[in-house]
Amino acid sequence: MFTGIIQSVGRIARLEQRGGDVRLHVDTAGLDLSDVQLGDSIAVSGVCLTAVTLAARGFAADVSNETLSLTTLGRHKAGDPVNLEKALRLADRLGGHLVSGHVDGVGKVVSMAPDGRSQRWTFDVPPALARYIASKGSICIDGTSLTVNEVSGQRFGVNLIPHTVEHTAFHARRAGDAVNIEVDVVARYIERLLGSGEAPRIDEAFLKQHGFA
Repeated sequence: MFTGIIQSVGRIARLEQRGGDVRLHVDTAGLDLSDVQLGDSIAVSGVCLTAVTLAARGFAADVSNETLSLTTLGRHKAGDPVNLEKALRLADRLGGHLVSGHVDGVGKVVSMAPDGRSQRWTFDVPPALARYIASKGSICIDGTSLTVNEVSGQRFGVNLIPHTVEHTAFHARRAGDAVNIEVDVVARYIERLLGSGEAPRIDEAFLKQHGFA
């Protein structure tokens, strides 16, 4: 699990073809790998990958064809910036929201515009994901935990403060770029409960029973 708080912006060092899939080599820049062991998970632009080799300032991970086809990793080339986050430890602060690193789909940057000192960004997502995105809910874009400002059909907007733009790969994104999208896992569980017909009926009695009223 991850928090969606980016710890460093690294770069794709190289992509090595291996038996039909890819071994991805990542230059981790300022990310401290001293507490990372072989087999540990690192999120690369929101995609949970397993470290199979480690170096002083980098690691390699094997990426399956499934992952390449369902995320932006298959579109990256050497030199591209990527957001990095090591796996969450139980004692860590949860500054963002719980993120699994299992990308739900690929969205697209529609536009960005100044909004005071911040920036207002608009994204477009596939119809199958749009129903999980709610105003003031959480969304993970390229591994970054963000709050949704508004939703209209397949499009939604977020506000990026200067710190977020400067310390993530968002500084290199442009309109039309593809981004990894992971919806809030709570939305998926709610859908599952509602679809099964087992979700509790939320009324005044239910709220009182559980201490909410």
